[in-house]
Amino acid sequence: MAKIMAVNAGSSSLKFKLYEMPSEEVITSGIAERIGHDDAIFTIKYQNEKDTKILPIKNHSVAVDLLLKALIEKEIVKDIHEIKALGHRIVQGGKYFSQSVIVNEDVVNKVRSLIPLAPLHNEAHLIGYQAFKDALPESLNVFTFDTAFHQTMAEEDYLFPIPYELSIKYDCRRYGAHGTSHKYLAHEGQKYLKKGSLNRIISCHIGSGASLSAIKNEKCLATSMGLTPLGGVMMGTRTGDLDPSVMDYLCRMENKSVSEMYQIFNKQSGFLGVSGVSNDSRDIIDAVNQGNPRAIIADKLFIRRILDYIGQYYVRLGGVDLIIFSAGIGENASYYRQKICEALKDSLSVIIDNNKNEEMIRGKEGLISTNESKVQVAVIPTDEEIMIARDTYAYFANKNIE
Repeated sequence: MAKIMAVNAGSSSLKFKLYEMPSEEVITSGIAERIGHDDAIFTIKYQNEKDTKILPIKNHSVAVDLLLKALIEKEIVKDIHEIKALGHRIVQGGKYFSQSVIVNEDVVNKVRSLIPLAPLHNEAHLIGYQAFKDALPESLNVFTFDTAFHQTMAEEDYLFPIPYELSIKYDCRRYGAHGTSHKYLAHEGQKYLKKGSLNRIISCHIGSGASLSAIKNEKCLATSMGLTPLGGVMMGTRTGDLDPSVMDYLCRMENKSVSEMYQIFNKQSGFLGVSGVSNDSRDIIDAVNQGNPRAIIADKLFIRRILDYIGQYYVRLGGVDLIIFSAGIGENASYYRQKICEALKDSLSVIIDNNKNEEMIRGKEGLISTNESKVQVAVIPTDEEIMIARDTYAYFANKNIE
């Protein structure tokens, strides 16, 4: 038995979940938000209790110190050294990492070298890692990469059709994201596959950030996000895939730099940019019901882009046995699941039970397809933290055996 903490450090946040392993019991979880501000928010959940404080949190080191003190004060642990290992989420692992790894200086340097590919994420992850390392120097640290699961893609699936020398010189290729989630969904989805199926899954991690993956025998063949999380399907504030000439054209017409337009593509596009209403799908649905024309086209565009990838991956897999919906929208927006599945009825013979679909929200898991459906359709709440904890515990257990 060992206490393992899964950590997800953002530029101004620190999410955490402490497990008792290998039983996978969640001991506590929470988040420090608005790090760097005087009105930062620290929330911790434990023993059916929830405690929230608003206070200054200068940096990630202060957030870590606040967390560790809370663990003692609330008697969640008797000694912080009970935390034997920490697993850290890392968004971008580049070409270097196809699995989770124990952290050493070389690993840190490689993650640091990849900051240009994930400037809002990798640097923050390293800051969080260092803060925990300073506070718990004897604990094992493991990095789990969002990109690792997608390293099984073939060259023709991850290369871009640019001059080959540029691909090699700058490691410019498709890396994908949400890999830890897609891996979890591929594993959990096995119980919904019909006997004798070819184990072909399309996993739809659809939230404010969204990606789809084509998975066969629990290995990724293709994924929608590209060099960065900007690529793929339309999202809350991100464009998804575009004709590359759009960048040059709009920069010239608006007299903006590439960097300025890139920020617009990342933060002012998607649901928000098209609808002019919100980046939140719930607000979009409300506006659609009120007849807002821009919300209606944003809604249609979002659904169409997802269908485009499902069709593409159906061909890539040579068919599909299971479609999985997950993440914020996929788990909770029965509206979008229904719209997407209705559009797949004629082409893929997907048929869902609308009553089951309406019931499958707020953490519920199960099939929403009917017995007549030729493709199984399931809603599976994702759990990236448990994947991080499992990989971290495996390294901890093996190290102790050695």
